[in-house]
Order: sequence, then structure tokens, then C-alpha cells
Amino acid sequence: MTTTSHTKTAVRTRGNSGFVASPELATSLQRVLVDLIELHLQGKQAHWNVVGKNFRDLHLQLDEIVDDAREFSDVIAERMRALQATPDGRSATVSETTTLAGYPEGEVDTAETVDLITERLNATVGTMREVHDQVDDEDPTSADILHTVITALEQYAWMISAENRVAARA
Repeated sequence: MTTTSHTKTAVRTRGNSGFVASPELATSLQRVLVDLIELHLQGKQAHWNVVGKNFRDLHLQLDEIVDDAREFSDVIAERMRALQATPDGRSATVSETTTLAGYPEGEVDTAETVDLITERLNATVGTMREVHDQVDDEDPTSADILHTVITALEQYAWMISAENRVAARA
């Protein structure tokens, strides 16, 4: 038996109960999802094509970022399903809706790669910070997930950007 909830747009079926994401919450989590998927893809592109000084360390660090971005996207998508929202990770959806700028084609020097990946980490975090308050108002549990992801990605941004920093001297 299928019943429609008139206060939410989700359809409930026998056995589905509990909290249902509003369209606004689902949209916010979808925005986060596509940026995490795109971060994963661009991180892998960078991993395959980085060249130059300190190649090996950056190559390995990019794999860490890729692995975590992929895991985080899965956590967000599964949270959406738990809230009876439908995640959309199709390539066309990701490319049409991500906030991340496109990644350059071909080989990219390590210093430029550091800047490009730092920008993408910050953009992904920026999306999460934009949706955070609305998510927290409706679902503090989902906001807690965002906190965990923001913490990890900001740490990566700090660590990877340090490759190009020059020490400030007093």
C-alpha cells in the first residue's frame, strides 16, 4: 500500500517511516553530493597528470583526498536515501550542477596542481557552508555529517596549500 504525505513530497510505502527530507533539505544535500563527486573526479584527474617537483608526495596525497571525497559522497547519498530523498550522481547531473570549475586537460605542474586542488577543496567546503544553516535547522544529524566532512576537507586544503606557501618571517 502506498500513501502520499501531503506535508512532504516524498512517497511513503509500507515499512518506510520516520523523518522525511523536505525538498529544500534534499536539494541542499544534492548540492553537496555533486561537488563531492566532482572533487573525487578532478582529484583523480590531477593524480594521473601531475608532474614536477615533489611529484610522489603530491601524487599520494591526491589519492587520500580522492578516497575521502568518494567516501564522503557515499555517506551523503546514503543519508539522502535514509531521509527518503533520491540522490543523483549521474555524470550529466554532476557536470551540469557542480560549483567546481573545470580541471585543465593534460599534464599539470605540481605547483599549479596544488593551487587548483586547494581551490576545489575550498569550493566544495563553500557549498557545504552555504547550505549548512538550512540543513541544521531541519536536520541536525545531516549537519553533523557536514561538520565531519568540512573538518576533513579544510585540513586537506591547509596541508596541500602549504606546498606553495612561503614562510612569513618577522
